[in-house]
Amino acid sequence: MLRRVDCPRPLPCHLRRLLASWVMLFCFIPQASFLLGQTSNEYKLAPNDLLDFRVFQEPELDAVVRVSGDGQAIFPLVGGVAIGGATISEAIELIKDRYRDGFLKNPQVTLTVRTYAKKLFTILGQVQQPGSYDIQGGNEITLLQAIGMAGGYTKIADPANVTVKRLDSGAERVIKCNAKRMARGEEKTSFVIKPGDVISVGESLF
Repeated sequence: MLRRVDCPRPLPCHLRRLLASWVMLFCFIPQASFLLGQTSNEYKLAPNDLLDFRVFQEPELDAVVRVSGDGQAIFPLVGGVAIGGATISEAIELIKDRYRDGFLKNPQVTLTVRTYAKKLFTILGQVQQPGSYDIQGGNEITLLQAIGMAGGYTKIADPANVTVKRLDSGAERVIKCNAKRMARGEEKTSFVIKPGDVISVGESLF
């Protein structure tokens, strides 16, 4: 006996559009690990970073210190140490050198970032959620990831017409980017966003 098999009905238009939006968004962010704030070994300490400082078997030296605007941080006994722009491992060696200079014979120092200084970029124009977003820790965020953080494009966005305003040595530069080519893998290198960048996604003329 033959059984009737019904073919599945096509999805309604609004569901197809919703599915397409999700696919586009996940194409922008193949991995979301950059949102987890993981510490990079290459992260360079910046002004307003808040640090936990410990010296093994010297609890009276334990402290929470902040990197000042000039890159200095004040540590117990030794005072200011210039660690701004140094990696964690480089900063530890600088601090050890100061403690070896008449204070401790063989200091065992640990230094961890308690709170990273906020490093913001702004994205405007034809994205779902324009606004300012934080670049956490030592992570790098590409242009496509930044667009993904803002919810992806609107229906009238032109991915080929993206500009980035950036302060470079006190002068403003306007960088034109083709995010459409980037998404297709036609660009050789990823465009990395820097703190203070202002991204504008243009509107399609058609």
